[in-house]
Amino acid sequence: MSDLINIGSLQLNQKRLMTITRGAHNTITVADAALILKMPTRAVAKLMARWAEAGSLSRIKRGVYLTKPTISSDVDTAPVEPWVIAEDLYRPCYIGGLTAAVYWGLLDNTLQANMVLTTQKPRSRRQSISGIKFTLRSISLETMFGLISVWKGQCKFQVSDPSRTMIDFLVDPGMGGGIHNVADMLIAYLKSEHKNIELLYDYAKLLQSGVVLKRLGFLLERYEPCERGTIALCKMLMSTGAVKLDPQLSADSLITRWGLWVPHDIESYLLRKRK
Repeated sequence: MSDLINIGSLQLNQKRLMTITRGAHNTITVADAALILKMPTRAVAKLMARWAEAGSLSRIKRGVYLTKPTISSDVDTAPVEPWVIAEDLYRPCYIGGLTAAVYWGLLDNTLQANMVLTTQKPRSRRQSISGIKFTLRSISLETMFGLISVWKGQCKFQVSDPSRTMIDFLVDPGMGGGIHNVADMLIAYLKSEHKNIELLYDYAKLLQSGVVLKRLGFLLERYEPCERGTIALCKMLMSTGAVKLDPQLSADSLITRWGLWVPHDIESYLLRKRK
């Protein structure tokens, strides 16, 4: 009789697992699972902990589980896990910054963290979930443009397109590892199939950022001087006053035509990178 009870309980719990898996996106909280199953939260928490131990769920942080285990030897599916977590925990959001640069081939894959731009306002810009590191940037909902839907398996993610990725680096050079690294990626972008100068300008204009137009015009003047029309438009619409080319660097030289404070050696570095 006890064996029949155990089999019945096992089948019931399996049915419960299937129910919450169908009712979830990719991750699910204990509270949401309790609502779906119409059970007490404490009982559901114990069930989900057992399912995680059995490998049916993956625990990503306290009270939050991934509905599909992500341990796999398949190289193509290995990158999905961080993006799944980001999509569920930080949405509305998109994968951007250095992570997008690697995805588009503008940077070698040497990343230690996944960059996510989110409309949320997290307490910490750097978070670690289940050993996976995330670097977060807060953005407004109005700036969620220039994105491409990317499918990995059965999951869809928003990733900044190559042009938007470069513009995000001009908004905050620190996101790209500093202006020197941004310059390297811009060179790769200009040499790639992704090159679209008009789109770069359109995105900068949509952001209504005169500072971004300053940085874009300055770099195009050095790396793509034939784009005279776009450079002239950047100069026409750029903000007044002087700002740093890279806020994280000390700057002692002012390029007056762009209103940019730059390190004294930046010109020689940028010119060297053109060769």
